[in-house]
Amino acid sequence: MSVEQLQRSLQAGADALGVLLDAQQQRQMLQYLQLLQKWNQVYNLTAVRNPQEMLHLHLLDCLAAVPGFLRALYEQQAQAQKQPGAAAMPLPVLDVGAGGGLPGVVLAICCPQAQVQCVDAVAKKMAFVQQVAGALGLPNLKARHARVEALPGQYSIIASRAFASLSDFVALTRERLAPAGVWMAMKGKYPQEEIDALPQGVQVFHVEQLQVPGVAAERCIVWMRQSDEVV
Repeated sequence: MSVEQLQRSLQAGADALGVLLDAQQQRQMLQYLQLLQKWNQVYNLTAVRNPQEMLHLHLLDCLAAVPGFLRALYEQQAQAQKQPGAAAMPLPVLDVGAGGGLPGVVLAICCPQAQVQCVDAVAKKMAFVQQVAGALGLPNLKARHARVEALPGQYSIIASRAFASLSDFVALTRERLAPAGVWMAMKGKYPQEEIDALPQGVQVFHVEQLQVPGVAAERCIVWMRQSDEVV
């Protein structure tokens, strides 16, 4: 499939999702796809090999999360600006178990007002994401080879995509979530059993259903935050 065909598919998918991509962002998305294909031959970043399938199953799948992510980002920014002496600055976002950079790379491309940190326990995957950050000119994208529980600092939004069960996700990252922060877990079907297994003190405040262009499978985002319940 030619670059022009991929570009048309990307534009059509973004339009269907209501995501505005300027010319530079489109170039960055397609360049990321090319790098993913190239490095995948050696590093086995994804089982998906076909570029058109990569576009739909990875890039558009992550683009579908952008509108909800932006809403959460604006809410977090509004809360941050209420703090005394607060200055406008990019909000820290953590992509846990980022693998080849999904959704972290896509979020960094689409949302320059977010400072995205990808973390994964596999060194070669984080080397790839760091290469992507340099090649695409994304100063708001960082990669770190580490276990998430060993990370310092706190994050306004902690995201994951097919990383772990919801209970494991929040257990591993609870110390990394800022006091008013939110968890963003990208899932397939509505994970009722996982929601039921969440510990006290974690509240699911929204399950956002997604429709990914060209993908028949179910997709959703489970949004969570710390509640006032006693843990």
